[in-house]
Amino acid sequence: MKSTVIIYVISDAIGETAQHLIRAATAQFTLEGGADIRRHAFVRDEDALLEILDEAKKADAIIVQTLVQKKLAKLSSEFCTLHNLSCIDLVSNLTAAIEQKTRQQSKEDPGNMRRLDQHYFDRIAAIEFAVKYDDCKDPRGLLEADIVLIGISRTSKTPLSSYLANQNYKVANVPLVPEVPIPAELTQIPRNRIIGLTNSPEKLSAIRKVRLKSIGLDETSNYSSENRILEELDYGYQIFKQLGCRVIQVEDKAIEETAALIIEKVK
Repeated sequence: MKSTVIIYVISDAIGETAQHLIRAATAQFTLEGGADIRRHAFVRDEDALLEILDEAKKADAIIVQTLVQKKLAKLSSEFCTLHNLSCIDLVSNLTAAIEQKTRQQSKEDPGNMRRLDQHYFDRIAAIEFAVKYDDCKDPRGLLEADIVLIGISRTSKTPLSSYLANQNYKVANVPLVPEVPIPAELTQIPRNRIIGLTNSPEKLSAIRKVRLKSIGLDETSNYSSENRILEELDYGYQIFKQLGCRVIQVEDKAIEETAALIIEKVK
């Protein structure tokens, strides 16, 4: 049965955390046109809050709040109770538990996380870096990278770059193709920052056939042939030896497991 739901996100910061959680929850339902999520950010005074709550009441909405200021959180919760509105408070209970555990009082500063969390900004920069220098689009990025992943096609270079970027590492990757010389920059960086990735011929063949099928090409093309894969693997090992880099076999490893090995080797 299809239905419509209106959800008001009320936050004294950006409100993106609540929005991500709502999207995860509403994805489990068949909703006509999707959920109507109305985000109200930087709500920091009572008049503005009451005005939004009154709108939510008229819309018969669900309230999801991330208000770190206790006075505003309490006002919102009491309004919802009075007017029989569903209210989900994502902050207050956790804040109270931390206060009890640490015997400290919350700073109640809605901008504190973004202001102090340099980790957040570093992660965004690392993600942008990984996108910019994926597949060796610009070899100059290799000189700035914390980690450089090299390997033949379908050895998980791009997924690993994305995962490591979310761990705040600036990652570039280079595809190894026998007919294409490696970029000069690859020989100019410390070898401990370079990680070679490889896979078994059988696994590579299976992965490449699936890839070809997904884009509507012949699964039996040279790209997935045993001879071509063996040629590429041999070339890859020649480059690994030339650069003196560490090598990781990615077969049957989860991205998280391989990433942990990469970080360990780089450190």
